[in-house]
Parts: sequence; C-alpha cells; structure tokens
Amino acid sequence: EVGADKLPKIFYVNWFRKDEKGKFMWPGFGDNSRVLQWICERVDGTAKAVETPVGFLPTVDAIDTTGLDIPKETMQQLLQVDKEGWLRDLPMYKEFYDKLGSDLPAELSKTLSDIQTNLEASKP
Repeated sequence: EVGADKLPKIFYVNWFRKDEKGKFMWPGFGDNSRVLQWICERVDGTAKAVETPVGFLPTVDAIDTTGLDIPKETMQQLLQVDKEGWLRDLPMYKEFYDKLGSDLPAELSKTLSDIQTNLEASKP
C-alpha cells in the first residue's frame, strides 16, 4: 500500500459558477492560475484553508485577487458549499464510480460516502 504522502492530490474546481443574475463570478481563464497557485500551496501545506463537508476550501483571503474587481462578498459566494447541488450530483458520481468496478480504489468510494454523510449532517 502506498503512503498517503505519495498519493495524488485531488481537487474539484467549478470555474463556471454564476451569480443570481447569470453572470460568471470568476473572471475567467487568465486568472485560473490564481486558484492553481492556492492548490500548489495546499499541496505544500502552506495555504490557508477551512474544512467543509466536501473537504478543504480556500479561506476568503487565500486566493490572490490583486488587480481583480471581485468584492469580498463574491469570493464568499464562490467559496460556499452548495449543499443541495452536491447532494443532487452525488448519485451521478456514484454511478460513474460503479462503472469502474473493482478498478476503483476503495478509498475513493469511502470518500464519496463520507462527503454524502457530511453534507447530510451539515446545516443548510
């Protein structure tokens, strides 16, 4: 068995989140490197993060937004866990995992199950 420090790190990013007016909240492709910088820092153990039902997310001030016109409120929205959305999408992930059968590491199935349990136990 491979030690946890040798396993690949998995991150989920939604670049296409929209606000209530249907406008993209994140500025776009050219600024995705700011999020990738946080991911690299997280792998190195230096990034500021907060634990959520779906894993660790950046704190509101952890992603460098220098020169961007993104209000703190928008960053807060971007970093919120959409509980209902996650619960709605989890069956789709499980269905995909089921197609992989025994080739899927058991830890990934457990993580998916843990995420569902965490979401169901979390406040709305």
